[in-house]
Amino acid sequence: MTEHYYTSNPTASHDERRVDVEIFGRKLVFTTDAGVFSRDGLDRGTEVLLKALPPLSGRVLDLGCGWGAVGVALGAKYPELEIVMTDVNRRATELARRNLKANGVRAEVLEGDGFDPVEGRFDAIITNPPIRAGKAVIYGLFERARDHLNPGGALYAVIRKQQGAPSALKFLKEKYADARIIDRSSGFHMIRAGMDG
Repeated sequence: MTEHYYTSNPTASHDERRVDVEIFGRKLVFTTDAGVFSRDGLDRGTEVLLKALPPLSGRVLDLGCGWGAVGVALGAKYPELEIVMTDVNRRATELARRNLKANGVRAEVLEGDGFDPVEGRFDAIITNPPIRAGKAVIYGLFERARDHLNPGGALYAVIRKQQGAPSALKFLKEKYADARIIDRSSGFHMIRAGMDG
């Protein structure tokens, strides 16, 4: 069976590399490795997600954090945020911790499947979901996110149009009081879903 980036303990041989990225006008440095999502650098979907996010405050969850691009970038821009990062992939969470330290950013990194290791509620839950894990997994994450949002909080998800963004939006409209596309770029749709608009 082929291993995916959402495998909990990748067995691919290590092949670490350094990636320099400019996000929000800041130069950040990351270490990536084989067996994690987008190890060659910041993927286009995450770029779209970061650019489309509104100003953030309070407690934020980076769901499926990978090697930490979103959590590190947000922590560098908003040092007052309480950021929690989580991923099922042990190699990814180890890299995320290293990348936080390398960029002088504080956040809590948890290893586990979806929301399993996560406690409490958030003002924003942000995800570039693991599309290859399948619709049942993705929609399960979307549904569970509702129980982890503070009043006025929202889920932000970026999905490529041809990989199911329209059907994901339809599902979210059934589960959330307000779900809409807030940005379209490079074939990706950035969706915001909240319980109270």
